[in-house]
Amino acid sequence: MIRFGVIGTNWITEALIAAASDSGEFALTAVYSRTEERAREFAAKHGIRHIFTDLTEMAASAELDAVYIASPNCYHAEQAIIFMDHGKHVLCEKPIASNTYELRIMIEAARRNGVLLMEALKSTLLPNFRAIQENLHKIGPIRRYFASYCQYSSRYDAYKEGTVLNAFNPKFSNGALMDLGVYCIYPLVVLLGEPHRIQANAVMLDSGVDGQGSVLLQYEQFDAAVLYSKIANSYLPAEIQGENGTIRIDRINIPTKVELQYRDGTIEDLTRTQDKDSMFYEVQEFIDLIGRGQKESSTNSWANSLKAMAIMDETRRQIRLVYPADDRN
Repeated sequence: MIRFGVIGTNWITEALIAAASDSGEFALTAVYSRTEERAREFAAKHGIRHIFTDLTEMAASAELDAVYIASPNCYHAEQAIIFMDHGKHVLCEKPIASNTYELRIMIEAARRNGVLLMEALKSTLLPNFRAIQENLHKIGPIRRYFASYCQYSSRYDAYKEGTVLNAFNPKFSNGALMDLGVYCIYPLVVLLGEPHRIQANAVMLDSGVDGQGSVLLQYEQFDAAVLYSKIANSYLPAEIQGENGTIRIDRINIPTKVELQYRDGTIEDLTRTQDKDSMFYEVQEFIDLIGRGQKESSTNSWANSLKAMAIMDETRRQIRLVYPADDRN
C-alpha cells in the first residue's frame, strides 16, 4: 500500500482520487491547502486523516510515502523538490514544470534523493496508446504525424468579461500550449523522438498567454503538425501517416478508438478495451514503479519529459510567450 498526499484541491485532484480508488494499493492519507478551512473541507469529503497548510511540514511527515502535485504549473518544481528532499516520491501533473531548467533541477533532486519522479501525462499510458506503439511498424516508413487538441475553455468566457483566471494568467505558467498542446507533443516524442527544426505560430491574448497555436516539426524523413486551442473547438482525429497505411486516433488526449487503414482500403481495428478511468493508468504505473524500486517510467521518462519540454520552450521562444518562472533560469 502506497500512502499518498495531495497538493491541490481542484477538479483534477478529485478526478485522480476517484480513478485511483480502483487500485488496491492507493491510500490517501494527507492533503495540503493554503487555508485550513479548505483543507478540512476536502479532508472530510475524502476521509483524509491528516491536513497540512505548511508544505515542509507535510513533506517531513511520516504519514505519506508519495505526493501527487496538482497545483498551478509555476509551483511544480519548488513543491516537488521540497518533497523529494524529504524522501517522498512525486507524481506531478502535466506539464511537469514551467521550463527545461526547472525540470532539470527536479531530476537532479530525484537522483540525489533516490526517489521516483514522474510526469502525470495520462494518454501515453493508456491501453490504446500501447496499441499504437505496438502496431506502428505496420504502416511502413512514417511520413507525417498530425495531432489536434482544441477545446473551448469555459474560463475564456470569464476572460472575455474581464476576469483573468489562472488558465489565462502567465504568472502561473499557463496558456493553451501548456494546458492542451502538451497532449499533442508528448505522444509525438514518445513515439518518434525529438525534431531537428521547429516552426511555431500562435494567437496571443492581451493577458500575455497564447489562446491557440500551431507547431510544425521537421524530422529527418517526415514532419509533424500540432494544433491546439483554448478559444475554439476542433473535432479532427489524429493521424500517423506511413507509406503502407495510416493509423487514425479518435482523440490524442484520451485515445479510445484506434484503427489502421491500409492503402488498399482495408481497415484493421486496433482498439483495445479500456475498463478503467483514464487517470487510473498513470496512478497504477506510478505505484508499480515504486513497488519495483524504479526511479522513472520507461514511457513517461525523464528523457521524454525533457524532450517535450524543450519543444515547448522553443515554441514559447518563437511566439514570445514568457513566464515569470523563466527569470529563475
